[in-house]
Amino acid sequence: MTRWFNRLCTHPAAYPLMLLLCCAPALWLISRGLLNQLGANPAESLLRGTGLWTLRFLCLTLAVTPLRQWAGLTALARWRRTLGLTCFTYATLHFLAYAWLDMGIDWTATLKDLGKRPFALVGFAAFVLLVPLALTSFNRAIRWLGAARWRRLHQVVYGVAVLALLHFFWLRAGKHRFSEVLVYGAIVGVLMAARLVHRRHQPMGLNRKAA
Repeated sequence: MTRWFNRLCTHPAAYPLMLLLCCAPALWLISRGLLNQLGANPAESLLRGTGLWTLRFLCLTLAVTPLRQWAGLTALARWRRTLGLTCFTYATLHFLAYAWLDMGIDWTATLKDLGKRPFALVGFAAFVLLVPLALTSFNRAIRWLGAARWRRLHQVVYGVAVLALLHFFWLRAGKHRFSEVLVYGAIVGVLMAARLVHRRHQPMGLNRKAA
């Protein structure tokens, strides 16, 4: 099964299919908007939709290394960059939806709003931390920074995950809806725990080389 999956991931059609799947949620939201099917509050639907897909793709990105290490799905490594950039794209759409639909592209008002609403500030902090990860996601950046520094920088993604969960928690707390927060929190917790357990079982030298 593992060998079959790894072989499937290297098929020439796999990459275009992956890109299509990554774009599908955005295309779905756009089509629903054009058809006037986003409900009574389209702005909230767009904000909620782009935010949820940011969190989902963040979880998928974090899942690549544990699945590669524990399940032997080594071919997943080739999708980590694509998933990470997709996560950043949805985070950007989420922020732009907030800045445009909520704040009317008034940057002064946006900064004031971030200072007044902790959940918005935490979400913005997560987005800001994603920016250097996206900018250094290419091979040239790895050569420029050096592999060790590049790995240390990209460990920031776990801080991003914590901030994103806190943002989601505060957002849902106002409506007393915590079930989704618990689900995503459990997923991120398991992925982080799997990474830590794997590192503890590796020799010191291999820990330094782990991706």
